Amino acid sequence: MAMSDKRYLLIVNPVSGTWNKRGLADTVTRRLSDAGVSVETRFTAGAGDATRLARMAVVQCYDAVIAAGGDGTINETASALCNTNVPLGIIPSGSGNGLARHLNIPLEPKPAIDVIAKGYVVNCDYGTVNGRPFFCTFGVGFDATVSDAFSRQGRRGEFMYVKSALAEYARYNPQVYTISANGKTLTEKAFIVACCNASQYGNNAYIAPKANIADGLLDITIIHAGNPFDMARVGVDLFTGYIDRNVMIHSFRAPSAVICRAEGGPAHLDGEPVVMDDMMEVKCHRQSLGIFTPENAPEFRPIITPLSCFFRDVKTTLCRIFQ
Repeated sequence: MAMSDKRYLLIVNPVSGTWNKRGLADTVTRRLSDAGVSVETRFTAGAGDATRLARMAVVQCYDAVIAAGGDGTINETASALCNTNVPLGIIPSGSGNGLARHLNIPLEPKPAIDVIAKGYVVNCDYGTVNGRPFFCTFGVGFDATVSDAFSRQGRRGEFMYVKSALAEYARYNPQVYTISANGKTLTEKAFIVACCNASQYGNNAYIAPKANIADGLLDITIIHAGNPFDMARVGVDLFTGYIDRNVMIHSFRAPSAVICRAEGGPAHLDGEPVVMDDMMEVKCHRQSLGIFTPENAPEFRPIITPLSCFFRDVKTTLCRIFQ
């Protein structure tokens, strides 16, 4: 066994996602010890704990911080690591796992730990809206309303998210937004306005299929209001990777933008519901967060990549059921 010459802090959200994390800390410690890493584990008990623990790790000169949880836990942890030399490791264990999926980090714990053990780090962008960070997506409109409804459900998982979406769609009224970016201003009645650092919301729903997490730009996707048939087509394209070709979509890239609406209200940061003002200043911060990722990630291909990820998810689910 290699002598430990690095210290990593493991932050575990014990209630995220749908699988039990009993024994995870021991597995992480065991698998990283051969890479010369000693691991200390802390468990979150509420909102803000992951940020506090990650800040402590930076001050105490840990070599890396590992977050085991969903996109909300990842957001909290990463927020404390931006613009530091302490990289982030991800063990995805949430409902959507949007950032991990974009980075091709395995959804099973042991392969995800092995990615961290190999030590390959990519300097990634992150976004802020009115100073609040996001790493995957920020949005206003229907997706924000669904995120709020989903957060109030007693259960997690894809089925409950779809249930929330269908219930909210029946009573949702699109709003008018004024968006200023790249020296231009446009006013749109929109179903969704999404600012994307990564390609997907999670669960293989590709809101910005061509997003590059290290290019210094946000992919801004505007979904226009339409009839139920139009929205159904958007839904299909969301999961096939063709949404950027849909006639209901207006998308562009920008390093920053200002989004205005009639009044403040719901929004979401990496799927977590928040309340935002009527004016939202969005910025991309280029390559300011190191993240352990696999090397040589495959290029995204419409239909092919979503299908591959779907079958991987089925395999993962079956393994958890029968293990």
